[in-house]
Amino acid sequence: MKRQHEQRCAVTFSETLRNATWSDHESAESDGYLAALMAGRLTEQEYGEMVAQHYFAYAALDGVSRDLAEHPVAGRFVFPELYREAALERDLATVYGPGWRDRIAPSEPTRALVARIREVAGWPGGYVAHHYTRYLGDLSGGQFIRMELQKIYGYGKGGGVDFYVFDELGSLPRFKTEYRARLDALGEELDEAERQRMIAEVRLAYRLNTDVLTDLHRVIRKAA
Repeated sequence: MKRQHEQRCAVTFSETLRNATWSDHESAESDGYLAALMAGRLTEQEYGEMVAQHYFAYAALDGVSRDLAEHPVAGRFVFPELYREAALERDLATVYGPGWRDRIAPSEPTRALVARIREVAGWPGGYVAHHYTRYLGDLSGGQFIRMELQKIYGYGKGGGVDFYVFDELGSLPRFKTEYRARLDALGEELDEAERQRMIAEVRLAYRLNTDVLTDLHRVIRKAA
């Protein structure tokens, strides 16, 4: 028991999550759709397809966050400054124009992701797993994506890449440090079975998000 406790103290829960999901993380980043996007090979409308899928996913995630704001555990990870629905609406209006709502629909993988986000809403660890998976990526690698998209499409603030703009958070490194500290504190409260269950959900969340990108790549290849 003492050795297990020492091992847990030596590696924080946030580090454990990152280490356990690193291969999934790399798979998502090397996806064909993102590679084509970053190389400037996609039209603005093809970029908009990803924005649209993000919109449906974040409408679900933001909605669940609002419902859990007062929860004693899940509520620790609810930050209204992170809500992305309004920013994505501005981005979609920039890409597709005022009639954007008639131009978009959730893909099958997106529907699966949304269903899972809603399914685990009653389990704090499940909610945090999906929240962590999306937002830590948006606050890290997502900032590089934003800069590249600004170069490729000429977007500025006000629409196009607002999804990646988190001005209300102030210092992103400081916020991420605080977020990881909350993860570490949560990990200390969980028994090993619950920690493993949460790690498994993070890995599932990565796979579901990667499935969305894989489907986008299939669609644009089919249209080519």
